[in-house]
Parts: sequence; structure tokens; C-alpha cells
Amino acid sequence: MNQLNIIIPDRLIGQRIDSAMAQLLPDYSRSKITSWVRSGGALINGKSFKPKEKVLGGEIVALSIKAEKTNEWKAEDIPIEVVYEDDDIIVINKPVGLVTHPGAGNWTGTLANALLHYDPSLATLDRAGIVHRLDKNT
Repeated sequence: MNQLNIIIPDRLIGQRIDSAMAQLLPDYSRSKITSWVRSGGALINGKSFKPKEKVLGGEIVALSIKAEKTNEWKAEDIPIEVVYEDDDIIVINKPVGLVTHPGAGNWTGTLANALLHYDPSLATLDRAGIVHRLDKNT
């Protein structure tokens, strides 16, 4: 378990605490931060709080972060139809039934796995995003 303490700066006064924390902790999603808050893994000045509370400024947030088991995304040779590509984007015609990205129950055989095979340099991106994430039944 890692302990992390952050001080909420005055520039974030008036914002929701979960939003402020998301800005200060860009490596974690807002939903992950909210789950820590709701489970008691985040305390402000030693007390629990609700994600929607507003920043007053100068709060000390103590986070207890569990090391999570990660399932590293693996490149897989899955055929994909590239419609368009340039230096910034790749447009794919996603077939019906292909899961978009790895998650519970679907760690392999996804579009993200196929893209890592198509362009291994994508693995170096901090946070690649699928602009229009489509579910597998679409």
C-alpha cells in the first residue's frame, strides 16, 4: 500500500474535490479517485469526505493507494481495416463483435490488442484514447 499526501492549492478553490484531485493526479482517472474517496482510501485533514464537496484551499489529502494487479495489454495479430491514417490518428472500421479495449473478462482479442500489433509504438503512449468507443454489439 502506498501513502500519498497532496495539498490542494488555492487556485482550485470552489471546484469539486474529485475534480481538483483529478487535475493534481493526472495518472489516475476521476472514477478511480472517486472510488478511493467512497471506500475511505482518501481523507481530507484526517476525515472522510464526499467527492462533490468543494475545495476551500489548503486541504491536505491523504491517499492510501493499493498496488493493483495490472493486466498488461498485449499485441495480437488480429486483422483490422484501416480506413485512414496520419501522424495523429488511425481510423478503423471496427467490426461488430470486436471488443474495443481489454477489460474484465476480455483481456485479449480486442481492438486495442490489434492496434498494438499494427503499430507497436502505440504502447509508448501515456494514454491513448479511442475517440468514439463503440461497444462490441454495435
